[in-house]
Amino acid sequence: MRHALIIAGGSGTRLWPMSRSALPKQLIPFIHGRSLLQVAMDRLEGLVPAGQRHVCAGESHRKAIEANLPALRDENFLGEPAGRDTLNAVGLGAAVIAQSDPQAVIAVFTADHIIEPVDQFRRIVEAGFALAEADGASSIQTLVTFGITPTAAATGYGYLQLAEAMGAASGGSTSGAAISGGARRVALFREKPDAPTAQSFFAAGSEKYLWNSGMFVWRASTLLDCIRRYEPATHAGLLKIAAAWNTPKRQDVLKETYPTLKKVSVDVAVMQPASTDPKVRVAAVPMPLSWLDVGSWPAFAETCEQDASGNAIAAPRHVLLDTRGTLVASNDPSHLITTIGVEGLLIIHTPEATLVCKADRAQEIKDLHAKVGEKFGPGML
Repeated sequence: MRHALIIAGGSGTRLWPMSRSALPKQLIPFIHGRSLLQVAMDRLEGLVPAGQRHVCAGESHRKAIEANLPALRDENFLGEPAGRDTLNAVGLGAAVIAQSDPQAVIAVFTADHIIEPVDQFRRIVEAGFALAEADGASSIQTLVTFGITPTAAATGYGYLQLAEAMGAASGGSTSGAAISGGARRVALFREKPDAPTAQSFFAAGSEKYLWNSGMFVWRASTLLDCIRRYEPATHAGLLKIAAAWNTPKRQDVLKETYPTLKKVSVDVAVMQPASTDPKVRVAAVPMPLSWLDVGSWPAFAETCEQDASGNAIAAPRHVLLDTRGTLVASNDPSHLITTIGVEGLLIIHTPEATLVCKADRAQEIKDLHAKVGEKFGPGML
């Protein structure tokens, strides 16, 4: 059967002070009154039945996620006792889902993307499912990723080096050929290159390189087999947890084993070695959509309404005079933000803290977040 797994962990430190440890970015209702997690779940309508949609996130956020997603069944929430990066999140999902559905094909999504138009997104994911469902027809295993056309020489994304076009998928409900440009085999997966390398990839064009979107489709058995070969200790730990999942020992085994698993991304641990493994084909399905990774305040500003001066507005009460290119955001409906004669700022207000920052220095917010913690303690994080 088809399943979907939304990865909803992460602390969102670059969206401080609105994103906090108790209510991280994916749970904040700042996308027109809805959270990023709610938006991600809405995109699955028509793709995967509601009972086969799963969320993996920190156990400490269970109640907040239940409030965000009241229709999510308790058994479909995979609570991590500690954050161990994406390899363990997707591996846990695959191991647990495979316990009840050994033939499971899982689409993996993150809870921090804005993707439009949604109907086209669904058609593209259908093609990804078809490619993954065809896995098993030969001895070659298939991992499907979705490629985004680069818009800059970014160093924060993985890159997919494209090889030959792949034929139409068989065994699924939709042909991979339905996607404009078709699926391409990935010759090499490069995770977050340095600036000169990223510039060379960007200059080569989207026919040779795409950004890795962080979304995947694979058979649960295929992913687990790759983890077994590339990270055997992690594989053993995941199977131990999965074996105890439907027993009274679940929490004890989870708390004892999960924090000991190697902390590493699925991109580094699986996708990079798989791209050069003769036993695996990594397939990239182009996703020529509007795709925004809402991981920073400048990125968030792109989701906001803008006034005639290019100011992004996400504050209920504001008066801006002679102000241009500035983001004003607040989650306090009674607070008034006013400006005179400023340009290119980020102004973020919450009842506990206010951030004022030049927009071109937004990458330093993560460093600021660490210093706030050192000076005022975890209560401000």
